[in-house]
Order: sequence, then structure tokens, then C-alpha cells
Amino acid sequence: MKMMKADELALAGGKPAVTLKCPRWPVSGRQELVWMEKVVRSGKWSWLGPHERAFCEEYARFIGSKYCVCLANGTVTIQCALQAVGMKPGDEVIVPGLTWVATAQAALDIGANVVLVDIDPETLCIDPAAIEKAITRKTKAIIPVHLYGCMCDMDAIMKIAHRHKLKVVEDVAHQHGSRWRNRGAGAIGNAGSFSFQQSKPLTCGEGGAVTCNDKAVYDTIFALKQVGWGPDGKPANRYGHNYSMTEMQAVLLRGGLQRLTRQIALREDNAQCLAAGLQKIGGPLRAVRRDPRITRQAYYAMTFVFDPSLADGVTKAEYAKALAAEGCAMGGTYAAVYKNSLLNLYDTTSPVPFRDRKTIQNYRALKLPNVEKAVNETALVMSHPQLLGTRGYMTQWVQAIAKVNDHLGQVKALCRKQADGKKGQSDKC
Repeated sequence: MKMMKADELALAGGKPAVTLKCPRWPVSGRQELVWMEKVVRSGKWSWLGPHERAFCEEYARFIGSKYCVCLANGTVTIQCALQAVGMKPGDEVIVPGLTWVATAQAALDIGANVVLVDIDPETLCIDPAAIEKAITRKTKAIIPVHLYGCMCDMDAIMKIAHRHKLKVVEDVAHQHGSRWRNRGAGAIGNAGSFSFQQSKPLTCGEGGAVTCNDKAVYDTIFALKQVGWGPDGKPANRYGHNYSMTEMQAVLLRGGLQRLTRQIALREDNAQCLAAGLQKIGGPLRAVRRDPRITRQAYYAMTFVFDPSLADGVTKAEYAKALAAEGCAMGGTYAAVYKNSLLNLYDTTSPVPFRDRKTIQNYRALKLPNVEKAVNETALVMSHPQLLGTRGYMTQWVQAIAKVNDHLGQVKALCRKQADGKKGQSDKC
């Protein structure tokens, strides 16, 4: 990969290294417009229409599961999946401390007690050793979250689950199409939960799905979603909700699924290009190491490791600020679940204050070192639309990172000066 000579930092007023534009998201095509008009004219807008049925069949084949059920969003999918595999109020479920808050929230909302555990510092996914240590007689399930651009160690997790007779509900909101030893994420555990929210690699704005291989699990999820009706159109004699998806959403999903395999391949290719480019230039930023057991890696985001010891005193936040100025914006991770300001676990609207404190984890006192180090010091992510860029766009990203690496001392000085200036203005106020 040919490198340009580094010039003045954009942070200092120089020209940004990345001049090509990030691809737009979401993507749509003509097929969706044709289908959408027919749906609107048909008057069949919901209640398991032909497009929803078709998508469920197509997506099950894509994932490699026997069954697929579409639901309203990727939170109720976790709720229904946990209930369908047998979780009851008071049971414990093990969840990683680094994930979107809905993973834990969904379990809390069905009466389960969430036990948050630490993550693998490389992949940011749940640490199998931490799972093993957290198991008690009340533990009934594990939710491995395939996070950003990595999959969990499903070999180790499934061994633990079999040994302790635990259920596994995969949170696959970030990994539409990833494969572990050529088995689809979402078809390895007892159930897989997918989100189709706007930012996801397969999207209809909002929506979700559960995949599984057990008919009893499928029947229960269907009844929970379809106000108590069974897949055969008869009352299932179960307690149900209305978590339906619309036909318009199903149209968008069918169109997106037609593009998804090509998009996964392009993201994989560009991720490998970036990883190789960063390895060549060296410096404090590298791509996370890919587990060789992953036979296809889908990306909600590409995961990077920032090494402060190689950054000449520059912090992760300062490094990311310099990169953003160059036109290659990287984000941080989610906040730790137990510290996330969007999920006040002790607010009166939360179920936590109304639980027996002797039976639940003390989230206020919880400290998970790998989670907190990743959040505060070492983890950066690149969103999946950026991975749909051209090879020239990827080259500019590597050039931008090399440019920042060549000026770490200046980055530190500029960021500290700006911070001092803001502090001075605040003191005057």
C-alpha cells in the first residue's frame, strides 16, 4: 500500500487526509419500491403477511437455522427467546458487562436476575472463564453477545453450557451472517436474537427476529409474539403479547437480504486491507486479532485496540479526536452496562430496587477491569458503512492514521491546549 508523505495535522489547520466520502446508510433498491407499492395497494399491512413469511424462510436458510420468527424489535426478541428456553422469574442469566443496555434490560424485564461478568480484553466479547466463575445453582442461561466485529468463543461457551445444563441465547444484533466453524451465529445456541434497527447491517428501521432449531422454542416464541396464536393459526393456550412486524418492514428486510452476502464480503475484504495497512505502519492502533475458527465475519463495526504505551502520552480520546479531524471518525464502545447513564438500574422505573438485594448483584459496587479498561483506554470501533467504501477510501484511512502516528507529540500538545482553554472559559463563567 503506497503511503503519502504526512503533512500538517488537520487538528492544527491542515488538510484532512481522508477526502473521499463515507458510503451512505441505509441502502435501498428498486425491488423494495416495487414490492412496497404492491403491499400498500393490497391493504395487507401486518399480521404475518406473505412478505414476512417469505423473509422468515429466507433468513432461516441464510443463518442455517430451522426456524425464524420476526418481532417488533431486538429487545423483545431477547425477552421472548429467554422465556421460550425456560427462564423464569428469579433465575439467573449471565451477561457480559460490555453490551448495549437492552441485553441486560430484556432479561430484567422478564424477572430474571442479571449477573454481569467480564470480557475478553482482545475481542470485547464475554470471557468464558468469567462465565464459569459466575455460575451458581440459580444460573439457568448465558447470553453471549457477538460484539462489534468479533464473535464469542462458542466452543468454550457451549462446553460450559452442556456441562452445567444451561441454555444459550446468542445476542446476534451485530453479526448478521457471521459463521463459527461454518455454523451461523444465531444457530449455535438454543436461540439467536437479531436486531434490525436502523444502524444494523440488515435493517428495516426497527424490528427483530429470533432463530432456533427446536420446534417447541419456535412455537413458544410465535405465541408470545402473536398474542397467543400458534403457527398453525389456532390458539396456543399461552400468555402472549403483540410484538408484530409490518409487511412494509418485511419488504425492506427481503431487499436488504439480497444485498447482504455481497456487503459482508466487501466489509471482510476492506477490514483485512485495513488490518494489513495498520500492521505495516505500526504505531498504537491495530485491528483486533481474528479467531481462525471464524469462517465468515460480519461487521456491525470493526474493532481496534489502542495501546497507550505506544502513543507517546496521547490518550485514546485525544487520538480519536485527531483521527476524526483527518476524516476517519472512530467511536468508543458502549459504556459499561452497570455505569451506563441511559440505564439507571436503581431508578424507580427499574425492577432492580424492587428485588431482594440479597439475591441480586450489587451493580453500584461492581467493577469489571477488562470492561473498564476497554471503555476508557483501549477500544475503538469503525462503523460498518465505512467498510463499504472503495479501496481508495481504505488507503486514505491508513494514510490518515499514519499521519496522526507521525505527529503524536503535536496531537498531545494541541489537545491539552484546547482542554486548558475550555477549562479557562469555564472558570470565567
